[in-house]
Amino acid sequence: MSANPSLNPPVVPASAALLDDPGPARPTYVVRTLGCQMNVHDSEHMAGMLEGAGYVRASAEAEARDDADVVVINTCAVRENAATRLYGNLGQLASVKARRDGMQIAVGGCLAQKDREVIVEKAPWVDVVFGTHNLDALPVLLERARHNERAQVEIAESLQVFPSTLPTRRESVYAGWVSISVGCNNTCTFCIVPHLRGKERDRRPGQVLAEVEALVAQGAVEVTLLGQNVNSYGVEFGDRGAFAKLLRACGSVAGLERVRFTSPHPAAFTDDVIDAMAQTPNVMPQLHMPLQSGSDRVLRAMRRSYRSDRFLGILDRVRAAMPDAAITTDLIVGFPGETEEDFAETLRVVEASRFASAFTFQYSPRPGTPAATLPDQLPKDVVQERYERLTALQDRISAEESAAQVGRTVEVLVTDGTGRKDEVSRRVTGRAADNRLVHLALPATSPSLADPATDPRLADVVHPDVPRPGDLVTVTVTRSAPYHLVADSALDAGGTYAVRRTPAGDAWVARERARLGLGGDEHSHGAPAVAGAPVSLGMPVLRGR
Repeated sequence: MSANPSLNPPVVPASAALLDDPGPARPTYVVRTLGCQMNVHDSEHMAGMLEGAGYVRASAEAEARDDADVVVINTCAVRENAATRLYGNLGQLASVKARRDGMQIAVGGCLAQKDREVIVEKAPWVDVVFGTHNLDALPVLLERARHNERAQVEIAESLQVFPSTLPTRRESVYAGWVSISVGCNNTCTFCIVPHLRGKERDRRPGQVLAEVEALVAQGAVEVTLLGQNVNSYGVEFGDRGAFAKLLRACGSVAGLERVRFTSPHPAAFTDDVIDAMAQTPNVMPQLHMPLQSGSDRVLRAMRRSYRSDRFLGILDRVRAAMPDAAITTDLIVGFPGETEEDFAETLRVVEASRFASAFTFQYSPRPGTPAATLPDQLPKDVVQERYERLTALQDRISAEESAAQVGRTVEVLVTDGTGRKDEVSRRVTGRAADNRLVHLALPATSPSLADPATDPRLADVVHPDVPRPGDLVTVTVTRSAPYHLVADSALDAGGTYAVRRTPAGDAWVARERARLGLGGDEHSHGAPAVAGAPVSLGMPVLRGR
């Protein structure tokens, strides 16, 4: 039993029979995620809830065949094609369900919160619809739908249980998401998120740090702090400087190598956050700062409470404090009423900003948002032409910024799976401190990673030149492309190449050994017995007597 029950609230199974069944055939599940990082993290909670209720994750092969007892689709409602993607998925699953007795389909997330019963009307083979505010209800709703033999639609209007109190099945053992807040208090005219996720609710710093420390204890070396607007964190409990303080506190967590966060809002971004980033060694020199438009007139129409000069001033101060920082952004093309002059302002600000990359979107009206009813909605061909000009500009800037990295020595956190290959080298893939994607070559004398049956990363004694996912490798960048770097320095005599083992690599080995039925690794240096198993962390919850 945990000494601190607030960190491990009880899990109530949806069906006792699922846990009491002594047979080997436990029900399987798949969670499909459509949307942003918040959706990805919500999907981890959904998986944790299902595993706590006795389900097991379907194998990759079974998932590819849609061969699972429960398929959960976690939806997004930000883009116009969200519904198209959902109903495309549901249409494909209809035939699978027709031939698979007992299969259940659940739809959650933002589009479920918005469309509710409409989903079951359009796709009557769906068993469960649940919203953003009641993730915890998923196992109970599945059991109820099974018992009642009819679809269950349950949409809470406000947050019932803070998501971070729920069990979590982490996708990665070396990097984890940590939610610091949910909801949003902004009123951007193009955005439906505040309507679907509600007003901002902040977790207390101690609860956030407890989750970070627990992740590190399990082997994670990288954490990303999540919120719809992270730099307004603390307003709810009366401390406007709380986010900068939280970043500094993360710097004191032993074993935590990398801290990232997403996403801030330019209107609330303050210099104390820049100082905390620059002065805290494990906070990475990377910033995602959504611009949306470079036109002040369009920003006013969007209700984005900053102007282009303020935005550029923030970037100048960030780069003065962290010269090597990589800055990325979000951009919307074709907002209602955008003129050619407005668009030219966006091109100007993008040129001046020197973004490493940009997520660029064509405006799509979302029913229920103020912008959807604005006059002067732009023709599709105009929006498409502007979009192509903007992406061409950003492609050029990204290529130039990447080329400036050639010759730099970087430390890369290796991720799962192998990287790009060519006739000369075998590569693995990872992220540099500034979050740039790096494909790095292994020394010619290192064993091959191509055959999973003889994976040298799982050997009792790992070859010193072979990095495991979660390990850190120091290399020199040898060439570039707009959106990735290549580091083949290991192929040169005396070239830069050094592997640094981490607890994250140990945790990855423990998880893979368990997955393959190879047993635990007695020499895993403190890795968890079953890495990647569901965990439950965060705020205390009320318990019934």
